[in-house]
Amino acid sequence: MAKKQFKAESKRLLDLMINSIYTHKEIFLRELISNASDAMDKLYYKSLASDNTGLSREDFQIFLEVNRDARTLTISDNGIGMTKEELENNLGTIAKSGSLLFKNEQLKNEEGEQPQADIDIIGQFGVGFYSAFMVADKVTVVSKAFGEEQAWQWESTGADGYTVSQAEKDGHGTEITLTLKSNTEDEAYDEFLSEYKIRGLIKKYSDYIRYPIRMMVEKSRPKEKPEGAPEDAAPEYETYQELETLNSMVPLWKKSKSELSEEDYNNFYKEKFYDFKDPAKVIHTSVEGVVSYTALLFIPGVAPFNYYSKDFEKGLQLYSSGVMIMDKCADLLPDCFSFVRGLVDSQDLSLNISREMLQHDRQLKAIASRLEKKIQSELLSMQKNDRDAYDEFFKNFGLQLKYGVYEGYGAKKDLLADLLMFYSSTEKKPMTLSEYVGRMRPDQKCIYYACGENTERIDKLPQTELLKEKGYEILYLTDNVDEFALKVMHDYDEKEFKSVADENLEIQQTEEEKEAAEKLAEENKELLELMKGALGDKVTEVRLSHRLKSHPVCIASGSDMSLEMEKVLSSMPGGEDSFKAEKVLELNASHPILKALQKAYADDKEKVKAYAQLLYNQALLIEGMPVEDPVEFSNAICDLMV
Repeated sequence: MAKKQFKAESKRLLDLMINSIYTHKEIFLRELISNASDAMDKLYYKSLASDNTGLSREDFQIFLEVNRDARTLTISDNGIGMTKEELENNLGTIAKSGSLLFKNEQLKNEEGEQPQADIDIIGQFGVGFYSAFMVADKVTVVSKAFGEEQAWQWESTGADGYTVSQAEKDGHGTEITLTLKSNTEDEAYDEFLSEYKIRGLIKKYSDYIRYPIRMMVEKSRPKEKPEGAPEDAAPEYETYQELETLNSMVPLWKKSKSELSEEDYNNFYKEKFYDFKDPAKVIHTSVEGVVSYTALLFIPGVAPFNYYSKDFEKGLQLYSSGVMIMDKCADLLPDCFSFVRGLVDSQDLSLNISREMLQHDRQLKAIASRLEKKIQSELLSMQKNDRDAYDEFFKNFGLQLKYGVYEGYGAKKDLLADLLMFYSSTEKKPMTLSEYVGRMRPDQKCIYYACGENTERIDKLPQTELLKEKGYEILYLTDNVDEFALKVMHDYDEKEFKSVADENLEIQQTEEEKEAAEKLAEENKELLELMKGALGDKVTEVRLSHRLKSHPVCIASGSDMSLEMEKVLSSMPGGEDSFKAEKVLELNASHPILKALQKAYADDKEKVKAYAQLLYNQALLIEGMPVEDPVEFSNAICDLMV
């Protein structure tokens, strides 16, 4: 029988289809099963339109058969089948899709009673069939069209062409037999004859195909004990075969929420995403519009062990009409919500011919935008209605939200601002920015914050003393990213963020207090200039402070870069000398240390210089910053003592 050539520009095009379009060989089974599902959909839709087939959806099935000795894998369906002409057209012409033609014909049929929305055909590109040649040396297709007497066989070994001949087949439908390639050093094609592997591929890609996918599987059972055998004799086992359905068929996310219990969601999450703990939040939503989709999302109850490492990979599973297209579609989630697990199912996505990548990103961006807002609203709902659960969530993933504010020059700050929490000096627990603003004093202009390694150390900072005495609430920032995030945000609800270490805390003073401060500063001008000279470029200024109460000294920041930001940036590789905050040494105007300085200035100006170094190093230690010369600092203390 003479071979016929493929109706394409060249044999090279088929080679491209087989070797370049798909990135994973294993998806051949997904493509062939999807094609079988299409064939049964076509016959089912035809039965609805003509009402003379005598078939219901329950009559359809896909059957898999493995022959290890012959190295064959067979995929059969009892769908609409193909005539000789359809075999020629659909399998002999690369990239011609019978499914797409059928769908277009149905949509054009204005007299048909079947609603257009139900025309859900998976394959539209006509190349999925050829993925079989990635794993097979030979592909044999036997098909019998519904209502026809004659079956036909299409057979090909690849780019050399194909043959079409008469064949025998009981019943309508299509049977595709793959003769698998021999193993190589790089590829073990035998694995596609393994029941375990086939089960895994069905579960991964085709678990929600609407028709049952069945296969004879080998099982074992204990034999009956022969008469007279001892009771404690070890049982003997025999193997037998049993027809088993490999797929669950109905996606959980396609069910109505009223049909599902909390346990259903929890079990699905733990099984699907390999977690041991129930999710903290379930988001099940369906959207109709320019792009229609169903999403089933989960907020994990605990952060994955590698979440804050470079090994963590974000993304949602992406399905098209129940068939998994991508395991981790990163474009569906912003980095700030990378902790979300789940899936999105849409039949409206423009996929490329391999169905592994999106052809255009417009639909994907539309879905991602809607999901982003939905996740935010659900987290705000948790924050409002189940605060204990939200507190636990924030312990796990709050750091990621803060990074999300800082990244992209604050592009997501409006999305995330209401989700943030920081430890409160007055409430002694994490609070939201909204809660802080709601408690602000009428005369308060700023949201005050202080930075440090932990809340205990921050609480003892000299700069916090006056604010706490006056009844101002302070947010304690303990994560490295905290201040960077607030700097990017700048303000919340038109209230500017203000560090307790800033030069101007904008605390109201009476005219008498201002005049007294100015007078005292003028009286000690030469003393302060001498101290500044002794410290050189370590500080930009030495001045008297009225923010300190019991502490003698502190360091304030004289620029946008704070002391805490300097510590963080300097700790990074190569940042030791690259980032320096402007430091202002502040002396407590009401502390006895000022009188000691005044006396030293009158008696021994060299001692003032030594005092200046001591006070500067003391202020550094209070801030948790290293002194530049610990030995010199220690010797200076000893000199004063003796």
